[in-house]
Amino acid sequence: MRPFRTFALGAVIAMLSAAPVAAQDEDTEFWFNPTATRALDDRTSVELETAQRLRETPRDDTVFARLWLNREDQGGREWSVGVEQRWNGPDQREVRLLQQIGYDWGPIAFRTRMEQRFVDVDPQTGWRLRQRVGTSFPLTDREDDWTLVGNAELFLTLRSTEPDGQTGVTGLRTFVGFERSFGRYDVSLGYLRQQDIRDSGPDRVGHAPFVGLNVNF
Repeated sequence: MRPFRTFALGAVIAMLSAAPVAAQDEDTEFWFNPTATRALDDRTSVELETAQRLRETPRDDTVFARLWLNREDQGGREWSVGVEQRWNGPDQREVRLLQQIGYDWGPIAFRTRMEQRFVDVDPQTGWRLRQRVGTSFPLTDREDDWTLVGNAELFLTLRSTEPDGQTGVTGLRTFVGFERSFGRYDVSLGYLRQQDIRDSGPDRVGHAPFVGLNVNF
């Protein structure tokens, strides 16, 4: 299993360089993702997820808060529903309804998410499908030690929030980094690349150091 896991992690990390060379509009960002999780029973939990995404001018910073209800079935799949409030810069507000399932195939982890997006300055509800694939590689045999992780997520816009807005593949997010648990704290450190794929101009690419912190209650 270890050779297969190594190959899978290498394949995911290779996606970091799979973006089109036409991408030109690049910038540096910083992403901080603190969350808190509370177990209700052996298979059910609630999670409050927040994020602060700081960007260089003239791009707007983004702040959001999500509330999740998670339930694991007997097959190990995790089903989730959530609601999100998002602030994009000083003027734009967005609400999202979220449905998600996480599941594994051997050492490969998948996450499929459907979003309904309500942007206050746009006239219609947007629908977007997000598919993430990733894997992890423990660096030692200890369960509580550092783990190397990598994932890639494709954004497929089924219906834009604007009547003539872009649909199809509109984004690619890739991440490589390290994770470790310290008691009830889970820490994630790494590099995140966010590419917004645009028909009307060069793709917009953000390069971000990423810090994640989850507290389990």
